[in-house]
Amino acid sequence: MARTHIREHGRLIRKKRVRRGVRGTDKRPRLSVYRSSKHLYVQVISDQSGHTLLAASTLSKEFDQTRKAADIDAAKEVGMLIARKCHERGIERVVFDRNGFRYHGRIRAVAEAAREAGLQF
Repeated sequence: MARTHIREHGRLIRKKRVRRGVRGTDKRPRLSVYRSSKHLYVQVISDQSGHTLLAASTLSKEFDQTRKAADIDAAKEVGMLIARKCHERGIERVVFDRNGFRYHGRIRAVAEAAREAGLQF
């Protein structure tokens, strides 16, 4: 098995373990973060109704496309963007789902930027 497959397998095991205790409802949806090598994707999901309520990424129209999309500053901007969208929809509290990734680097930057913008975890 290739090294990347081993890493991805480990992340999926961690994801399952984290998701056992993390559930999003209509009142307090789940803020799910996915990071690839080039981009960052954030979704606000209601597991109760099974719908994605909001989404933001480094590929969104609102994101400044002239900047590098895979750094911590870009992650902070995406965190602020998702928090702004949540406030427009009346969502104040969310449950953070790190999706099996370590709470470090870009994942941490998204969470801290969303908190600074007024979103409660």
